[in-house]
Amino acid sequence: MVRRCLLTFKPFRIFVVGIGFFSLCFLMTSLGGQFSAKRPGDSPFTVRAEVLGGQESRGVLRKISDMLEVIMKRMDALSKLGNTTDTHRLDELSSALDRIQPIGLVERIQAIAQNMSDMAVRVEQILQRSMASNRGRDGTLGQCEVPKDPRYPDCPSKMDWMRARWTSDPCYAFYGVDGSDCSFLIYLSEVEWFCPPLAWRNQTATPTLKPPPKKQAVFQSDIGTLLEQVGTGKESLSFMKRRIRRLAAQWASAARRLDDKLRNHWREQKRILVHVGFLTEESGDVFSPKVLKGGPLGEMVQWADILTALHVLGHNLKISVSLKELHGFLGVPPGRGSCPLTGPLPFDLIYTDYHGLQQMKQHMGLSLRKHKCHIRVIDTFGTEPAYNHEEYATLHGYRTNWGYWNLHGQQYMTMFPHTPDNSFMGFVAEDLNETERLNIQRNKVNNMAVVYGKEASMWKGKEKFLAILHRYMEIHGTVYYETQRPPEVPAFVKNHGLLPQQELQQLLRKAKLFIGFGFPYEGPAPLEAIANGCIFLQPKFNPPHSSLNHEFFRGKPTSRKVSSQHPYAEQYIGRPHVITVDFNNSEEFDETIREIMTTDVEPFLPYEYTCEGMLERVHAYIQNQDFCSPEAPFPPVNSSRIWLSGPPSPFILLPNSSILTWASNATSYTTWPPLSALRLLASLEGQSCVKACQSAGLICEPALYRFINIREAFSALDFQCEGVESEMNHLFPAFSAEHAECALQQDPLLFSCAGSSAKYQRLCPCRDYRNGQVALCRDCL
Repeated sequence: MVRRCLLTFKPFRIFVVGIGFFSLCFLMTSLGGQFSAKRPGDSPFTVRAEVLGGQESRGVLRKISDMLEVIMKRMDALSKLGNTTDTHRLDELSSALDRIQPIGLVERIQAIAQNMSDMAVRVEQILQRSMASNRGRDGTLGQCEVPKDPRYPDCPSKMDWMRARWTSDPCYAFYGVDGSDCSFLIYLSEVEWFCPPLAWRNQTATPTLKPPPKKQAVFQSDIGTLLEQVGTGKESLSFMKRRIRRLAAQWASAARRLDDKLRNHWREQKRILVHVGFLTEESGDVFSPKVLKGGPLGEMVQWADILTALHVLGHNLKISVSLKELHGFLGVPPGRGSCPLTGPLPFDLIYTDYHGLQQMKQHMGLSLRKHKCHIRVIDTFGTEPAYNHEEYATLHGYRTNWGYWNLHGQQYMTMFPHTPDNSFMGFVAEDLNETERLNIQRNKVNNMAVVYGKEASMWKGKEKFLAILHRYMEIHGTVYYETQRPPEVPAFVKNHGLLPQQELQQLLRKAKLFIGFGFPYEGPAPLEAIANGCIFLQPKFNPPHSSLNHEFFRGKPTSRKVSSQHPYAEQYIGRPHVITVDFNNSEEFDETIREIMTTDVEPFLPYEYTCEGMLERVHAYIQNQDFCSPEAPFPPVNSSRIWLSGPPSPFILLPNSSILTWASNATSYTTWPPLSALRLLASLEGQSCVKACQSAGLICEPALYRFINIREAFSALDFQCEGVESEMNHLFPAFSAEHAECALQQDPLLFSCAGSSAKYQRLCPCRDYRNGQVALCRDCL
């Protein structure tokens, strides 16, 4: 019985111990490279890899030795077992294996196991000699003290941090940090930049990569590759792809028109990453589950149009909607994001949102600070400079959950042109051909109204003016519901439920009126209704809504005061297409409805919200906005000077006007927008530069602030300065009449069109703009 048990379990002993034997062979093969001398041309981290490999190898040897001993003990125990099933089958298996197994294999493996501890000791001695030799050869003996260099004041504190926390993120080990001061210094001088370069290191080991050659961007109308890149798996992505397909023909014809307008002008193809942070699982992605339940679609409309515009303009596009994709595209080292990227950024531009910006901060480490000039943040409601400047926001009460990134103000890109300190990105509404326009005008139902409100909660408290509207018009709703009609919707309203985009468009083409309840703010739907021949009726807010008095805006990085549900429609479109009234005034509301019944309008869409308008605008931004190159030097503040080849002041009056402009014979500077667009104004006390420029039919242009942040600007405006000071204040440059003081801006990040004070008249850099395209000056293309 004993013999049979031994034979029975012999195959299992051979199998398990054989695994240990082959593992040992693999280990010995791997150790072969640990003892080779360092060769010229090795990577900067070769020495640290050898040291780390030695420590790992010693540990592995010990573990394998222990493992083999445990295996042998367990096999001895198994051999003593006498009772088992399928004994006959095991005997057959044993006899078969006996015929093929090498004679003495088990005994040889046992001998190897017995000698493992001796081998580990010998390997330990060899590795110690190798490490000592490497330290001597690389000059680390006596040369790894923390350098005291005034140009690198943070080096000592960073060394202390590394000693205490280098194991907190695996990325440090990825870059060769092994717990020694030498590895800390090499990392802090070659991966990060807190310590000076080490003289004993081979500084030429890392090759300097040349930037890729410039390529010409060519307009493209085929959207097949774009649809593949957008991906699948989320209802939000499906919505975006449906929109891209539906508008593909309009984008293609718009591209041809813009190409003719630019006269085949050479355009550089950019490498662009689009990371849609709010759609990632890590951000919660609250939008995707609500796409088919009446949730907000404005952000997805805009992102779909941004992707299409970048693709049609012919740029090299990558799309990310997950952290895994973001890591892969950027080349983020493994770990928790504490380490920077070491290679060049593989993109010229990165479009993302606030969620994506936060994710990039967590996973790019210090690299975000280095590469943030390439980032463009899609920001629906805008970010003003006072909230963007981290130090200033913290000191002066402008700190919010969304600001403080210290970006250039125009790196934020908005849905509507409400914040001149930011760039206006926008979206598109479907444009109609002449046949469609005529059909709409023939088929309009004069007494039909559609309510702007997909969620039942938006209808609460609206019974009074809905009853007035019901006297004159048939009211239609598109409120989402699953089984029962929402009780908030009055019985006299014909509710169609949530409609697909094309069915909603057909409803709007029949309706005379599109009426808003005051929320949501600044969505795309009113523009789509106006484009389909509706009159948009919206409530006036008195007082205006802002972060000071309304929960929705509280915490947003803007002090903007919103006077109606859709300020862009009120200001840039206006009557007869847009009517803004006080819904709480029943008489005014009733009179307005009767006026609308007798008013005929044609479909209208501002050029900047057409496909061609968006392509034109995005093209201009990509080819001209540059926040990475240092700006050309400008004469320093607080010093008078004679302008080269020009008058004592660089400003002159426009013909037949009180507005100042840059003199054509003054010193010229390369800038975008060009200096020819500059119009210098002074605001009233308590007036922002946004309002001051608007009152003159102009747009405030923050990119031109540095040209008016000089003493000569005050003189040109007839301000008598008893003193000139330079200070960090988002209202400066400005003049204080009370003290006859002129104040200049100290920090360019705080140049701001927004903001006002009763103490100051602000100096404002205004500019003209193209008809239907407020984002671009007349000479900006």
